[in-house]
Amino acid sequence: MNTIKINGIYRHFKGDYYLLVGTANHSETGETYAVYRKLYEDCGLWIRPLDMFLEEVDHEKYPDVKQKYRFQLQEISSVRDENNR
Repeated sequence: MNTIKINGIYRHFKGDYYLLVGTANHSETGETYAVYRKLYEDCGLWIRPLDMFLEEVDHEKYPDVKQKYRFQLQEISSVRDENNR
């Protein structure tokens, strides 16, 4: 089962990385959304229904993808470049 970790770094199954900022609820429907920031280009802020954020990759549509989930939590202890200190 895929779970959320606020401030966790996630890899999208197509390869880019995102920071999960938090969750938010739609004011009219009550649906819960994942709020996440791109960690590349303009570092834009995005939202997606939490169920979609946590869902498994459609391996029939994407047969070459090895990752199990659409967004998968990465075990990253630091983003500091220790070689340039």
